[in-house]
Amino acid sequence: MPDGEKPVIPPAPAIHIERTLALFKPDAVHKSDEIEEIILQHGFTILQKRRVHMTPEQTSDFYAEHYGKMFFPSLVAYMSSGPIFALVLARKSAITYWRQLIGPTNTQKARDQAPESLRAVYGTDSTKNALHGSDSYSSAEREIHFFFPDSVVEPVSTGQAAKDYLTRTVTPTLLKGLTELCKMKPAEPIIWLADWLVVNNPNKPRVQEEGYTVEEPDD
Repeated sequence: MPDGEKPVIPPAPAIHIERTLALFKPDAVHKSDEIEEIILQHGFTILQKRRVHMTPEQTSDFYAEHYGKMFFPSLVAYMSSGPIFALVLARKSAITYWRQLIGPTNTQKARDQAPESLRAVYGTDSTKNALHGSDSYSSAEREIHFFFPDSVVEPVSTGQAAKDYLTRTVTPTLLKGLTELCKMKPAEPIIWLADWLVVNNPNKPRVQEEGYTVEEPDD
């Protein structure tokens, strides 16, 4: 390398932060705090959480891809038998990592092949297997929107993609907030700005109460 010439440092590869849906099924709801702690220990962030009790019709809609299969009636009856928790999880390769963490669908198979997986620990059989996880990006998008209609599912990236996202989405809102901050001159500017951003977040989801049942779609 010639004297004085700086080495060319390649840009860091973009890291995609995915979102996926997790369900705590009726047999695992009483262990939700314990399972959430495990989720956080494995590098996930819990972005949204709801407690819902679905009707059989809503459950059939959610599991429509399994319609006609032998286990479908028992699956619908079970998943509508009591409250569940729906969570949006995020981390790098969230879909794959969450599927690995919960283990095979059949609880006995999970105990044989992945004894430390969540289904091996908390599941009972192939239906009462404690947890659900989206199996692909398209499934995650559909399933997240089922429980969180206003949620933003697109993956977040680092690198140039992240810079473009910040420029397009975050910076305009932040500049508006800082402008209002200068006008108001509050005694606690950081707290004021934080409150302003919460109220004016363009991607703010609707707050759902615990026990809220997902509204049935129009006919």
